Amino acid sequence: MLPIDLRGKRAFVAGVSDDAGFGFAIAKSLAEAGASVCLGSWPPALGIFQKLLERGKIDASMTLSDGRKMEFEKIYPLDAAFDSMADVPADIRESKRYKDFGDFTIQGVVAHFQKDFGDQPLDIVVHSLANGPEVKNQLLDTSRAGYLSAVSVSAYSNVSFVRNFGPLMRDGGSFLSLTYMAGERAIPGYGGGMSTAKAALEADTRTLAFEAGRRFGIRINTISAGPFASRAASAIGFIDMMIDYCSSNAPLTRKMEARDVGNTAAFLASPMAAAITGSVVYVDNGYHAMGMAVSPESLTTPQG
Repeated sequence: MLPIDLRGKRAFVAGVSDDAGFGFAIAKSLAEAGASVCLGSWPPALGIFQKLLERGKIDASMTLSDGRKMEFEKIYPLDAAFDSMADVPADIRESKRYKDFGDFTIQGVVAHFQKDFGDQPLDIVVHSLANGPEVKNQLLDTSRAGYLSAVSVSAYSNVSFVRNFGPLMRDGGSFLSLTYMAGERAIPGYGGGMSTAKAALEADTRTLAFEAGRRFGIRINTISAGPFASRAASAIGFIDMMIDYCSSNAPLTRKMEARDVGNTAAFLASPMAAAITGSVVYVDNGYHAMGMAVSPESLTTPQG
């Protein structure tokens, strides 16, 4: 056997507020491999998530393959739109959705980690968050504010993660983010500057791999996942059509599951991937390899 062994490793998975998305699946796979897991959750959603955990509403999702219940070391409030509290507008700081959480910025979470676990407590950081307030708008109809917001939260925050969390990483540390095919090819309906944000995320992965590799000795990769009906993706409004389209046109027609991404993330975070950095790793049943759609006739006509 060649098992993925992450015992003794600590991971921080940012962008988890329910049990339905890739972030949760990654956290679960890391826990299955033996890592201790901390989460970062958006403040307005954190209270609901904590109640789901406390009341056992997602116990089935929290159950690991050996029957144990997954536990999180810490859950930190995090709004990755802000590097420090000095960046947070007064109306947000004083909002009832934020005011009781203390420092919920990226630098705030770094400070919490150092207080809770010491100077170099981390081995794995996962950036599983994105937001485009105008994602339903065509790019032509996207405002400057909406465009910059999408790039700020969905791409620049990963740069900030590497800069701020890098000094906290132990030897062999790994950063991972999540991207999407829209960063490479036009996906009608995926608007609001989100396609630009994913393209920036992929370009930054390559540059950060060099810079952070030399400065901190850590690896930087991103997973380009196929369409999946998480709650966030479902809000875009056409996710079911994208899933059907990819299933019809990908080399593998099997249903893609969140754990496919989770298991790939666990591998990339492990010593088995020690020489992999600066890479976009596709987890999409091979859809990215296709150069044209499959005609309906070819799906039903016997071959050979």
